[in-house]
Amino acid sequence: MTAYWAEHAQLPTGLAAGVRFTVEDGRFRDVVKGQRPEPRDERLAGVVLPGLANAHSHAFHRALRGRTHGNGGNFWTWREQMYAVTRRLDPDTYLALARAVFAEMALAGITVVGEFHYVHHDVDGRPYADPNAMGRALVEAARDAGIRITLLDTCYLSGGLAGSGHLELDDVQRRFSDGSVEAWGQRVSQLEDGPTSRIGTAVHSVRAVPRESLPAVGAAAGDRPLHVHLSEQPGENHAAQVFYGCTPTRLLDEAGLLGARTTAVHATHLTDDDVKLLGASTTTACFCPTTERDLADGIGPARELHDAGSPLSLGSDQHAVIDPFEEIRGLEMHERLASNERGRFTTSELLEAATAAGYRCLGWDGGGTIAAGALADFVVVRSDTVNTIGSRAGQIVYSANQSDVSRVVVGGDTVVRDGQHRLGSVAQLLRDAFEPFREQA
Repeated sequence: MTAYWAEHAQLPTGLAAGVRFTVEDGRFRDVVKGQRPEPRDERLAGVVLPGLANAHSHAFHRALRGRTHGNGGNFWTWREQMYAVTRRLDPDTYLALARAVFAEMALAGITVVGEFHYVHHDVDGRPYADPNAMGRALVEAARDAGIRITLLDTCYLSGGLAGSGHLELDDVQRRFSDGSVEAWGQRVSQLEDGPTSRIGTAVHSVRAVPRESLPAVGAAAGDRPLHVHLSEQPGENHAAQVFYGCTPTRLLDEAGLLGARTTAVHATHLTDDDVKLLGASTTTACFCPTTERDLADGIGPARELHDAGSPLSLGSDQHAVIDPFEEIRGLEMHERLASNERGRFTTSELLEAATAAGYRCLGWDGGGTIAAGALADFVVVRSDTVNTIGSRAGQIVYSANQSDVSRVVVGGDTVVRDGQHRLGSVAQLLRDAFEPFREQA
């Protein structure tokens, strides 16, 4: 058993001072506030937060950072550049890249990631000898990097949606598809949860999975988490209206896919009826503010969804930035831009989205909180850096960034100490992993 004493810690009841807690067998055992440190306690200066959850990630997109932002265009032109990177992905290159990206996440204070995984097969669309070689590479990468992962294995059947109907898969997209829901479900059934990994499911989008196939995906998903890209672009909404006569949200509702196990990623361009459907079903909404502004997606109705009953979570998506504090602030700042009001979310609400709500939507119900019996995942944020000095402890999420994280503990094991990852130089890991992708990126 290890005992800690924190100057300040974010507890379920709010920020507290002088928090003493113990960790045993990977979980918090005792958590008591208003305590003095005892001689053998490990003292944690700064502010201790629960582990931060990145609920939406595409690890391989990290190869595009700093290489696509000045090219103009929109989401669809960016997608062509992203597709080019997939041509260099195989189980070995993916393992190296994802290991480095997940280690970068750990440095930033992220303790669990939801990896929205759809690059399943080789470049010709043929399954590898192990049909789950790519997914297993991602799970191994997270284990090496010291963070938890929910592998959101994604069903992808068509090449898009136009007013005339669904499109054929193109040369790049063939490796994303299993050909049918049944084949996808059979492959996913061969994957198993592990001590630090969960197997979840995903519908790529209503563009990629036709209406008649949606109920079967839900049945195959069972009780596992189910995530879906939803209404990120107005073009998706327009195509669904023309071909199906309803919004993407309504399609999911009619297929029985909305509910507490489901997370709608982006949820940017919603009607009032969409908001009501998502909220009434307690479907989680995952916002990715740095990606949504980088790709000029728009600002989604976060406050309206929250008030309607949808829990909120956060993701870094395409990793233009890996900084959970920037995502936390982005949720609030986008609301301020849209409403001309400050304080749209309380600090506690923002931290709930970044921690416990993210854990829950990824199938880790016992994480993202500092409480007896919970998973012992926590992050220490320095309060003496050029960014944070002078900040009130309760507002440090407004001043901190990823460089201010000094300690990261996952399941009681220290992954980051004094700002250094246990694997060594993460910059070198990234540099080495990027080498096969530079020509395509």
